[in-house]
Amino acid sequence: MPIQITPDLQENITNFEELFSDSEDIKKRKIKVGKNLESECYIAYVEVAISNVDWKDSAVGKLLEKLRTLPESQLAGYVRDNFYDISDAKPFETIEDAAQAMLTGDAIFFLDGYNKAIKIPDKGYPSRGVYETESEKVIRGSNEGFSESVKLNTALIRKRLRSPHVKVRETFVGRRTNTNVDLVYIKDLIHPEILEQIEKRLQEFEIDGALDSGIIEQLTERRKYSPFPQFQTTQRPDRAAMAILEGRIVLLSDNSPVALILPTTYNTFIQTSDDYYSRWEIASFTRVLRYVASFLAMVLPGLYLAVTNFHTQILPTDLMLSLAAARQGVPFPAMVEVLIMELAFELLREAGVRLPGANGNTIGIVGGLIIGQAAVDANIVSPIVVIVVALTALCSFAVPNEEFATAFRILKFIFIFLCGSLGFFGFLVGLLTVLIHLSHLESFGIPYLAPFVGADLNGYQDERDTFLRLPLDFLKKRPVYTRQGARIRLKFSGEEKRNGEGK
Repeated sequence: MPIQITPDLQENITNFEELFSDSEDIKKRKIKVGKNLESECYIAYVEVAISNVDWKDSAVGKLLEKLRTLPESQLAGYVRDNFYDISDAKPFETIEDAAQAMLTGDAIFFLDGYNKAIKIPDKGYPSRGVYETESEKVIRGSNEGFSESVKLNTALIRKRLRSPHVKVRETFVGRRTNTNVDLVYIKDLIHPEILEQIEKRLQEFEIDGALDSGIIEQLTERRKYSPFPQFQTTQRPDRAAMAILEGRIVLLSDNSPVALILPTTYNTFIQTSDDYYSRWEIASFTRVLRYVASFLAMVLPGLYLAVTNFHTQILPTDLMLSLAAARQGVPFPAMVEVLIMELAFELLREAGVRLPGANGNTIGIVGGLIIGQAAVDANIVSPIVVIVVALTALCSFAVPNEEFATAFRILKFIFIFLCGSLGFFGFLVGLLTVLIHLSHLESFGIPYLAPFVGADLNGYQDERDTFLRLPLDFLKKRPVYTRQGARIRLKFSGEEKRNGEGK
């Protein structure tokens, strides 16, 4: 049963301190207030979260200063009638609610004779602030990245979407962490059923703690065994704002700089922010490169094995003889040769991620060159295998989203075994299996292969922003994520509204 807050200050203090016994980082102060200093108040806060160096300049200090000028009989009435003057102040009727509010980084205020506790906001927990994003690099556009504070991340989106239609719905995840999770969207653009669905999924599980948005992503995905992510991730506020303008929902988790975007499709993982900041010619060219790269990152080593082991007749004679000469003295079969180099490059990639700063970049580039050349000189692998594996790694790096690229890195090994065992037939089996899987995959009701499938749902308008990004003049409709009746996003002066659709 929740413990109700009463007008008896000492009873409230006893109940509150019982919750936080043996917690030295929780600071508690009993302070005399009133004109004659005959009444008492009680303030509790997490150490470092409150500006306790100079109380006079804080919201807590200003409240105490005012209470010391009032007669004791007026204190409760003043607090009851004026606490709204403090930004984001909030009353609580139970000890548990007050304690939970304090753990968000604010101060909790109790007053003798007043039967509620008040949350008084202050600087909150230390956070990193706004820094340049370390992933999703762009040539043109903002370099701001999300931080670990969900409130700051919400503000970064508000900074870009200055509309009262932008809504932020807050919930908490984690029985012991009570992590703030915000859903950010534009009310008149989203499909209401998608919002209801994600809220329902957030309520379907109970876990001790959700320390990052990745935990929420894994617990709310439906196809848990698929290598392809059903949530798009981003560390860029402008990318999140762009998704919200498309009628999608952004999920922000406290303590995580990674936002989740839903629903999502194969096509959205290939897109980048500067696709829309640059001219359509270069945006289309780089997007085609990314599509080709995503395909080659999955199949290139397998195709090499299929051709060299089973279908050498499709190669020109000179090239076939050159490959045969390069493999002379190599003691391993071609499949083992490719697996050795692929595993070596994956180890280098993982080591580069774990090592700090410049050391990681050094081992990734120099280590790859040294190991590759040493393996060739020792006749462990042939030079063409080093080229194939290096090109495959470059293709995976060209995929903008790291989680999406990971799916191709995993499937790459499946294609190596299929093509190395069955040749081109194994390649076709693997490719058909992936296509069937993608065709059955969906993200909150949106087909994963949209708009390559279901293009008629939006009058074939979404096809203008796939392999090629047509000029912005042609992208007048929002994608299929947006509800019917709100898909017009670009109009020129003199044009009439069409099909009764709003702005």
